[in-house]
Amino acid sequence: MAGYDEFKNSFKHAVDEFRKLDLDKPFKIIGNYDSDGLSAASILVKALKREKIKFSLSIIRQLNKDIINELSKENYPYYIFSDLGSSSIQALEEALYDRFVLILDHHKPESSLEKSSQKETKFIQVNPHIYGVDGSKDISASGVAYLFAKNLNAVNIDLAHIALIGAIGDVQENRGFNELNHEILEDAIESGKIEVKQGLRFFGMQTKPLHKVLEYSTDPYIPGVTGNEQGAFQFLNELDIEPKTGNKWKKLIHLEHDDLKKLVTGIVLRRIGGVEKNPEDVLGPIYLLKDEDDESPTRDAKEFSTLLNACGRLNKHSLGIGACLGNKNIREKAIELLGQYRRQIIDSLDWLYKNREKCCIEKEGFVIINAGENINDALIGTISSILSRGNLYKEGTVIIGMARTIDDRTKISIRRTGLRNNEDINLLEIIKAAAGKVGGEFGGHAYSAAGAIINIDREEEFIKEAIESLETINIKNS
Repeated sequence: MAGYDEFKNSFKHAVDEFRKLDLDKPFKIIGNYDSDGLSAASILVKALKREKIKFSLSIIRQLNKDIINELSKENYPYYIFSDLGSSSIQALEEALYDRFVLILDHHKPESSLEKSSQKETKFIQVNPHIYGVDGSKDISASGVAYLFAKNLNAVNIDLAHIALIGAIGDVQENRGFNELNHEILEDAIESGKIEVKQGLRFFGMQTKPLHKVLEYSTDPYIPGVTGNEQGAFQFLNELDIEPKTGNKWKKLIHLEHDDLKKLVTGIVLRRIGGVEKNPEDVLGPIYLLKDEDDESPTRDAKEFSTLLNACGRLNKHSLGIGACLGNKNIREKAIELLGQYRRQIIDSLDWLYKNREKCCIEKEGFVIINAGENINDALIGTISSILSRGNLYKEGTVIIGMARTIDDRTKISIRRTGLRNNEDINLLEIIKAAAGKVGGEFGGHAYSAAGAIINIDREEEFIKEAIESLETINIKNS
């Protein structure tokens, strides 16, 4: 527990140094574009506004040397990097040596500089890994931003729910939260922003028709129902559950207690007949945002997290931040954008299934998908994640997705099917080995998700290196 205590104490040091600054001067916040990054940025925006501190905000996909060079030319005395920065400490120290820099991150830092920066009052890094706390499981970037904000001003406890949305977006919820995230959950409950209920852990319970929720359910997987619309209707008919009330489709939240009990029992029995190791493991905590309307995508924290991903990946960052901060007009625009996002995902998956033989290298233990320009590079991570949660590939399969960017580079994402919290294969090391050999930039987490950017003309070389690395792992594990 010493590591947790030391990590918590690091926020006090960061706030103390922050308070020494001339807070009449402006800050530059640089955040990441995914759900966790937008949640973190929203927390910092609200916290600085409450202190009446001037700032500007930039949301980026990744921090590289070109962006760092551009930042060094800007006339800001103070910089805050959120959900990025720890993997670029040396470049930041060189470019921004004469500025105050605060890094609030949860990615593993550059090993040689993990603690050296803690001695410099002008360059402060708050990162759980420094203290032996796992930033891929125990706390997200939005959690780090929240604890900084809470230490800055206790009133910011009312932002805890935003940190949980970010943690869920970073796949840090697994029928509950680990210690630090759980403490943040307690703050969110205390502040009256979140209520936790036990129920069927389905995505879309607030917004999708019941039969569609069942059809698209991959976690839990329901044999004969998942991926089968007719199978979903037949399943409901077997349970004597009407899919409609009048002319309107029922949603999961509309079910009466008796129908809900029948549905739970039916799912468990169907899973017993399949190959599921824990067929009864279909219930879990559901996190509801009390200030949000029923049947809105912003009511359920999991759906809110998807909405933020839509805003980030479709380059509408301000909509995501506005939705987090409770602006109702902006929230409605974000919900409209969510529809576009879902359509793009469906189109991308449709293209992938139709062109699987052409674009996929499928071998025992791994799959490499090179979508070229056919899938938006901002969505390739999402597509890889969807495949990792589905039943198309065997449990334990490593999935590498590739798509070309508008600036003629190739974005790469790596995931693994099933086996949550399994640590026998380090995804970050795989991507680091392959991308590093072709001059690429890489980052992410060891066991949940990682990614890279390479030049298009190095794609074949990257694929060759990745295959060699993955085949070596398969030989070791066989």
